[in-house]
Amino acid sequence: MAMEIFSLPALRDPIMIAAFQGWNDAGEAASKAVEHLLTLWPSQLIAEVESEDFYDYQVNRPQIFLDENGDRELSWPTTTVHAVTVPDFDRDLLIVTGVEPSMKWRTFIGELLSLGEDLDISLVVSLGSLLADVPHTRPIPVTLSAANSGLAKRFDVEMSRYEGPTGILGALQDGCNARDLDAVSLWAAIPHYVATPPCPKATLALLNHLEDLIDINIPEGELPDDARAWELGATQITQEDSEISEYVQSLEESKDAAELPEASGESIAREFERYLRHRGDDKNR
Repeated sequence: MAMEIFSLPALRDPIMIAAFQGWNDAGEAASKAVEHLLTLWPSQLIAEVESEDFYDYQVNRPQIFLDENGDRELSWPTTTVHAVTVPDFDRDLLIVTGVEPSMKWRTFIGELLSLGEDLDISLVVSLGSLLADVPHTRPIPVTLSAANSGLAKRFDVEMSRYEGPTGILGALQDGCNARDLDAVSLWAAIPHYVATPPCPKATLALLNHLEDLIDINIPEGELPDDARAWELGATQITQEDSEISEYVQSLEESKDAAELPEASGESIAREFERYLRHRGDDKNR
């Protein structure tokens, strides 16, 4: 077996949510999103891939760290699967997080989806982030894409027109299609001129859109404060260079002109519903 399975718990109509460090994770926005989910609710490690089967250690090197006793230990690149039970939500989550594998992608995806099928998953949601020509001063754009035309109609989104190299998330969606598993992806666009990780504003945007997609309340914790601090820092950096400052202004003008018709009643209502959902979270902080 290329995956070590520790347990197969009984789960309630689970949703698999996956993100990987690496090519699909600009600004570490996607990987930080699933890490945030794992801090919120009780979780159980149920599986871990055998790292030597999938990782090139010259590309993703093991890390040395000191444990609580000061002894040196090695942490190997891997991918883990956690089962998460969310109070007041009628479904469980399978959180997949790790490093994009270097090789044997078909085997990797097969092992992951076979585990998901053993646990009766009905939906796979992958989270990704990419660099784009977007201003840091506006809401982070998040795109929802479906794995096939049937799902695109169900979620009322367009099929992606992208053609070219893909990452592990593209392979995951292809594997879901082959098994007739519903699969969608959420992609956050990171301003390319401030791409140094982390990007909490993009992480927060991904989590907000995940909330809307699966109808779940996700406590935001310190992310809103971190996002504001990130935006302030990005503004200070761009103001130090007149050419970059002018470039950002042109992006803002293009963004505002394109999104003026989007100030619809539906989008306003969605943001108000999110505000109401998180009022209780803010009171408990």
